[in-house]
Amino acid sequence: MPEIRTFLCRSDNIGVLLHDPASGACAAIDVPEAGPVLRALDETGWRLTDILVTHRHFDHVEGIPEVKARTGARVTAPEKAGDAVPEVDVRVGEGDTVTVGGLAAAVWETPGHCADHVTYWFERERLVFAGDTLFTLGCGRVMESPPEVLWRSLSRFLPLPDETAIYSGHDYVLSNARFALAAEPGNGNLKARADLAERVKRDGRFLIPTTLGEEKATNPFLRATEPALARAVNLAPGSDPAAVFTALREWKNRF
Repeated sequence: MPEIRTFLCRSDNIGVLLHDPASGACAAIDVPEAGPVLRALDETGWRLTDILVTHRHFDHVEGIPEVKARTGARVTAPEKAGDAVPEVDVRVGEGDTVTVGGLAAAVWETPGHCADHVTYWFERERLVFAGDTLFTLGCGRVMESPPEVLWRSLSRFLPLPDETAIYSGHDYVLSNARFALAAEPGNGNLKARADLAERVKRDGRFLIPTTLGEEKATNPFLRATEPALARAVNLAPGSDPAAVFTALREWKNRF
């Protein structure tokens, strides 16, 4: 199994290193800023071979030039990001495969937060690097498309195995938990996770990764088929999940 190191970058970005011990290859998932990534490499002794970019936003790519200059890592980025990602070596889109040593990931195009967003799905290892598409207890803000586009992207996660570990691009867990509780106050599993999130935060940690099973039980944006969430946004149970999702996302924008 791969080794994974997570750490904070900027104020709330999540830095991730993915290491294949069999080959020695190592990837950074995005580079929000150079310093924390380089420190994590120094602490682990891992040699960075790859940078896998989820999307073009500045807070995910700012540190790429410095880290690439220091390590020589190959930069893989969404083809649809164009020239907005610096120092790109490989451009990928839907259906492509990326490798980190002996680890292989399918590239999913998951637009909604932005038009070029991709997700990396390591099926054998049951790992997803979801960037700003899916968060612990939340989802990304819709910025460049109708909300139903993001709903379709999120729906791609639902058939994955419940044990799939999901790594997201930000630690928004506490604010997401407050909104989720407002939307579904009767969800006992959610109450327990919100309490856990508070305890973990006090210890200086965060609930990333999460698992798909945990998210299906507690994340309102994956639960748009639930009658309680339809009622929470004044829609009839059985309403189109895309409409429920849209109403939830608009509520969260105002929350």
